Amino acid sequence: MHSGWLGEFLGTMILILLGNGVVAGVLLKKSKAEASGWMVITAGWAFAVMCGVFTAIACGSSGAHLNPAVTLGFAVRGGSFHDALTFMSAQSLGAMAGAALVWLHYFPHWKETPDADAKLACFCTGPAIRSSLPNFLSEVIGTFVLVFVVGAIFSKPVSASGPASALGPYLVGSLVWGIGLSLGGTTGYAINPARDFGPRLAHAILPIAGKRGSDWGYAPIPILGPLTGGALAGLALRLLQI
Repeated sequence: MHSGWLGEFLGTMILILLGNGVVAGVLLKKSKAEASGWMVITAGWAFAVMCGVFTAIACGSSGAHLNPAVTLGFAVRGGSFHDALTFMSAQSLGAMAGAALVWLHYFPHWKETPDADAKLACFCTGPAIRSSLPNFLSEVIGTFVLVFVVGAIFSKPVSASGPASALGPYLVGSLVWGIGLSLGGTTGYAINPARDFGPRLAHAILPIAGKRGSDWGYAPIPILGPLTGGALAGLALRLLQI
């Protein structure tokens, strides 16, 4: 039953369950992790990526992209878009499933939390300062770093000089932690269209107590920004032959 589609679906589901789960733990009322802060959120997302990558590989996706921007970036680098749309569909559906599990896991806490903006933040990203072009550029830059450095981690020179391939999931998790700490404060570092779109759609559909609108006016930025950054990184990797 293992397949690339299943690996991407389950890996992304675990990514969002643990990633949005840590956000919910920090933001929702009466959670034991309430108000534990940005360091906890960024660390939680780093571990979420690591766990998602291991799950995806085990279930049939050797690339373990978990992210349409990564899929697009490596398609541009390799010049082949075979399976790109298939993987993107798995990633988006997996993200929705993971978000639904977060809602279920924290079920009594939604009613206890009066802040509708905090509830939305448990599903999708939003900017610290709403300004379309800077927000877009933040997502482009963050995703460029993600895809370019992932390409570097698994490049032949790095693999030949040490155990980078075997440590790949840990290194990618560390990379995401670094992006969150250094670049995430502007937009919440979606750096992944599926990570934002799937949970935002889940927020719109699920019967969440006291929720607000899902902020679809902002939604194109965490979709188009990461796709642009991923494509640019893929082009850079191709030109540099990394």
